[in-house]
Amino acid sequence: MYTYTWKKYLPLIRLLLKRSAGAPQSVKLDAMDFDKVRTKNKLPASFKIEIERGRMLTINASVSAKQLYDMLGEDEICRKLTRENKYEISMNADFELAITNHPRV
Repeated sequence: MYTYTWKKYLPLIRLLLKRSAGAPQSVKLDAMDFDKVRTKNKLPASFKIEIERGRMLTINASVSAKQLYDMLGEDEICRKLTRENKYEISMNADFELAITNHPRV
C-alpha cells in the first residue's frame, strides 16, 4: 500500500539517516502521497517506531511504519545504518517525518 510512497522518499530518508548522527532530522512529506492510500483504508498517518541492530523494537506498528521498515531493510545503505545505530523514526498527523539517532551504549 505505502510501498510506492516510501520508495519515492527513500533517497531522502537515506540522507536523513546519515545526517541524524549529528542532530535529529525532520522533513515535511507531501500529504497527497499518503492520502491516496488512506482514503481507501482509513489508516492512521502518524506512527513512531524504534529500530536497533536492524530490528524493529515497536510491537504494534502501523501498516505504513511496517512498510517503511521493510523498505529500509531492502536498501543496502539503510540496512547497514540501521544495523550500526539505534533510530527512532516517527511521523505526525501533519506528515512530518522525524529521525533521531540514539547512540548505542
